[in-house]
Formats: sequence, structure tokens, C-alpha cells
Amino acid sequence: MELNKKKNIIVSIAALFLFVALIDGWPYGFFTLLRFVVFAVTAYVAWMAYEQQREKWIWIFGFIAVLFNPFFPIYLNRDLWSIIDLVTGLFLVVSIFVLKFARKS
Repeated sequence: MELNKKKNIIVSIAALFLFVALIDGWPYGFFTLLRFVVFAVTAYVAWMAYEQQREKWIWIFGFIAVLFNPFFPIYLNRDLWSIIDLVTGLFLVVSIFVLKFARKS
């Protein structure tokens, strides 16, 4: 599968989870799953950026991975997490169109 297509699919899935999280009424388990999904996707895209030597993107996706990591969670109130989810989801959608990877030869 083409590198950009793979990135776009997994980033879209993470963004979808973030936007769904904005709806009230989800059980705590959903937010744990959200952390795992966003962490895995952003860590993987950070690794892809590292392989492509895209330093700015490594830091951005790495920061998001740390923020959403499920192993050492950062506890914030629900209102703040809603803002973070929205901003991160929008960033991921924008990154689909802005961040392009080239196949290594």
C-alpha cells in the first residue's frame, strides 16, 4: 500500500475517534480505547516522519502521542479534554492534506 494512503487511513480513524469523543455519554472504557488508538496512530506517524527526516512533524506527532499515552495517563477535566480532542482531531485532518511522504528508494 502506498505510504501516504496508509498514513491517511490510520490518521482518519484516529480523527474519527476524537470527533466521536465530543459526544457526551460515552463510558470510561471508550476514552481508554481512544487513548490507545490516538497514541498508536500518532506514534506510528511520528516514526514515519522520522524515517523521512521530517523533524517538525516528529515533534508534533510525538507530543500528541505523549499527551494521549494510555500507560502514564495525563488527567485533565472533561472540558479541557473536549478542547484537546477537537483541536487534535482538526490537526489530524489537516495533516492528511499537508503531510506527504515520499517512497524511499
